[in-house]
Amino acid sequence: MCENKNYLPPLLVIAGPTATGKSEVAVHVAGAIGGEIVSADSMLVYRQMDIGTAKPTKEVMRGVPHHLINIVDPDQDYSVAIYQERAREVIADIQARGRLPVLTGGTGLYIRSVIDHYDFTGACRDESLRAKLLSEAQNNGCESLHLRLAEVDRQSAAKLHPRDVRRVIRALEVYYLTGKPLSSYWKMEKCAEPLYNLVFIGLTMARGELYRRIEQRVEAMIGAGLVDEVRGLLNAGYSPGLTSMQGLGYKEIVAHLAGELSLPEAVELLKRNTRRFAKRQLTWFRRDGRIKWLAVDPPMGLQSAVQEIIRNIEGVF
Repeated sequence: MCENKNYLPPLLVIAGPTATGKSEVAVHVAGAIGGEIVSADSMLVYRQMDIGTAKPTKEVMRGVPHHLINIVDPDQDYSVAIYQERAREVIADIQARGRLPVLTGGTGLYIRSVIDHYDFTGACRDESLRAKLLSEAQNNGCESLHLRLAEVDRQSAAKLHPRDVRRVIRALEVYYLTGKPLSSYWKMEKCAEPLYNLVFIGLTMARGELYRRIEQRVEAMIGAGLVDEVRGLLNAGYSPGLTSMQGLGYKEIVAHLAGELSLPEAVELLKRNTRRFAKRQLTWFRRDGRIKWLAVDPPMGLQSAVQEIIRNIEGVF
């Protein structure tokens, strides 16, 4: 069903590549206009994973309520379908209390699942099939599994890196169980009406400055104890094969702790992988013509972005 065009609930989205300062900007905007932040980050949902996810501290939050952070353990299943349901419930609650929800993060599919008519129903599960596909990936290489996905679901394969084995397996699982490609569940209903009265902001900066910030962030994570955090997770029994442990900052340090990489090699790999991740994020968001892009290059970029976003809100909500 299309939404009633006479009224659409307000929603502010602040998105963009990693290390562009989304959390800081969102906190300042939310604090100024009586908003609450709804995380759209697929890694911030995990408890005990703080340093490698750049999880905002209480000091960074500045008293602004944050939602959908620290809600599952590292070995619990979590999906975009679960996120979609939870996020829309949280957003509706914030709106009902007369406050403005600020959806903030860099996981593009999470954001699109909330603001668009994505349908994830019907995508079933089969643990034995998953185990079989995982065994094939281990025996034949993850690239072979990705090539098989490309044969049956080109759209999903194009969005997924060959080494993202968990998501490649999920896409194949959906196809084999339903006969329909996973990408078909991503398609929006044919409905002209949006779900929200939306202000969609994207933060960007010069490539060189972004890469400098990424390298600084990685160094800060190492200095803050990322190696000990990963070691603690492994000692607690969390498998390196978990989805959570395949996240940036975790898989590289796992390789170091396994003796596969020296610490300097792991750090350089993490920097490289994060740069590539930021580039993929930017490519994803650039496809969405609803986004108003704001440059946040120093020295005044973040402050200027906060002021510009507040002006945009005043003109719409």
